Amino acid sequence: MNLELFQAQNVIIQGITGMHGSFQARAMVEAGTHIVAGTSPSKAGSLVDEIPVYNTVADIQADFSVDASVIFVPAPMAMDAILEAVDAHIPLIICITEGIPLHDMIEVRRILATSESILIGPNSPGILVPDELKLGIIPAHLSLAGSVAIVSRSGTLTYETMAGLSERGIGQRYVIGIGGDPIHGTSFIDCLELFEHDPHVSSIVLIGEVGGTEELLAADYIAGSITKPVYGYVAGHHAPAGVQLGHAGAILGSQNESAAAKTGALKKAGVKTATSITSLLSLIAADHSF
Repeated sequence: MNLELFQAQNVIIQGITGMHGSFQARAMVEAGTHIVAGTSPSKAGSLVDEIPVYNTVADIQADFSVDASVIFVPAPMAMDAILEAVDAHIPLIICITEGIPLHDMIEVRRILATSESILIGPNSPGILVPDELKLGIIPAHLSLAGSVAIVSRSGTLTYETMAGLSERGIGQRYVIGIGGDPIHGTSFIDCLELFEHDPHVSSIVLIGEVGGTEELLAADYIAGSITKPVYGYVAGHHAPAGVQLGHAGAILGSQNESAAAKTGALKKAGVKTATSITSLLSLIAADHSF
C-alpha cells in the first residue's frame, strides 16, 4: 500500500440504497469524505441525500473518476461487487460485508493477485484518517487526529483502543480494520509497511486475535523491518480450542494460533505487549506522557 491510496478524492458506495449503505453514506459525508455516487441496480436514477445512484460502477465512471469504493452489498452478491470494482481498476476497495463464502473469497484472492486494486476486508470496519477521510463504519467521533497508527482484526477492539487513546489525548494518524475473516485482502504486514514509511506516524498499535498465523508473520516482519515503537495486544488469552470467537477467522486451531503464542512472538520481536486493552492503553499512555 502507498500513502496516495489514503488521499481518495472521489469515493463511491456499492449498495448505497440499503439500510447500512445509506446510513453510513451520511456518516462518511459528515466526516469529510467526498462521495460522488453509489450503485443499486434496482434504484438507478434516484438520489440518496443528493448522492446520485447508478446501475453499475462502469456507469459511474462515465461521469466521474473513482479513487475508492466501499461495499455494503449482501454476502451472496459481495464477490460480484468486489470483482466489479476490480474490473473497473478502482485503486482502493473496502468491503464491509461479512459472511462471504470462503470459496467466493478464494476466487477474489486469485483475481486480486494480478490486479491493480487493493482490497481491505471483507468483514472490515474500514479505514479512518481522523479529520480527513472515513471509508466504512469506524465511528469518527471517537477519534483524535495525531500520529499513532492502529491496525486490527477486530472492529470492536479497534473502536475501544481508538476511543481510549483519544480520551488520553493521544491522537491517531490511521485506524485500519483488516477484517476478521480467514481469507481477506490487506494484511498486517501491508499496513505495517505503510506505517513505517509514513513520516507522520510515530508509533504503531497492532491488535490481533486467536486463529491463523498473521500475527506470527507480523512479528517476523516487525523484527526485521520496523524501526518505530510497536504496541501489541492479542485477544483470546482464555479461548478454548476449536471454538469460534466472534469472527470466522478467530478459531483456535493449534497452540501456535493461541493468544499466548502470538503474544510471545510479538514480544520476542520487540513489541511492547499487553494482555488486555486496559493495560495496552496504559503502556501507550506511559510512553506518550509529556
